[in-house]
Amino acid sequence: MCGIAGFVLRNGRAEASAVRAMCDQIRHRGPDDEGIHIDRGCGIGMRRLSIIDLSTGHQPISNEDGSAWVVFNGEIYNYQSLRGSLISEGHRFTTHSDTETLIHLYEQYGISGIPQLRGMFAYAIWDARLRQLLLVRDRFGKKPVYYSSLPEGLFFGSELKCLYPTGVPLEIDDQALRLYFQFSYIPDPLTPYKAIRKLPAGGWLLYDCDGTVRQGLYWKLPEPRIQPPDFMDGDAAAKRVRETFDESVRMRMIADVPLGAFLSGGIDSSSVVASMAMQSSERVKTFSIGFEESAFNELPLRRWLPKSSTRITTKS
Repeated sequence: MCGIAGFVLRNGRAEASAVRAMCDQIRHRGPDDEGIHIDRGCGIGMRRLSIIDLSTGHQPISNEDGSAWVVFNGEIYNYQSLRGSLISEGHRFTTHSDTETLIHLYEQYGISGIPQLRGMFAYAIWDARLRQLLLVRDRFGKKPVYYSSLPEGLFFGSELKCLYPTGVPLEIDDQALRLYFQFSYIPDPLTPYKAIRKLPAGGWLLYDCDGTVRQGLYWKLPEPRIQPPDFMDGDAAAKRVRETFDESVRMRMIADVPLGAFLSGGIDSSSVVASMAMQSSERVKTFSIGFEESAFNELPLRRWLPKSSTRITTKS
């Protein structure tokens, strides 16, 4: 799962203990490792659950000259192809992690490089030369980023409680409360607190040390087509859907730890597991949930999987 946290102070010097206090709030998200980087008024840190590059993927990770540092929560599915193109541009990598790809992509393209990323992610990059912090969230907001811009600086974290040790005001936002009762959730960018906001899905935020905040979207859901797509017969359409689906599953199977899948027996989880089984050289481990109440019991549904998925082993 992993988690990130940190801050940039307009005046004063960051203390490692303050960053560590923020990261301690999300220890459950990353039991494997922790890391902190301090540069004058900036402090960034992370808690890590190791998935890729277990031995050298320690964060924060810097570029070649140490002028930019990144902390990252998530996974970049196309990091290997991005890594190859960045190496061809002259960048030197010291790890095999997807995290390092982010810092070199920023070095090469700045904010304009963000749309090249495929994955689920939330990350922060501290640029020491520009004295600037960049926050980024993935297209659909699978990974959260909370932040608070105050007169003394900017504070951020993967969970609301990361910000509690910093003394951020916790006055309740009445508008957010009303929306919660109306929709049963609080829409972005609101949170329960007036002083804390959530970075929107597909969004980025730049914070300068003078207190200037700039925000934007690098992606949004495309508008529905007015005209139908080019004609395609049923067989061709099915083939394209299958190829795209299998590619998506394959990209998510890159890991240096054992993989598994939840299997409820529905069309979505069954399709994912079947695709995994056909693309894996090893048996796919699946996990299903069983209940005594037949209306909630998922165990019988898992048995209808096609013969192409015979490498599946299921645990209840």
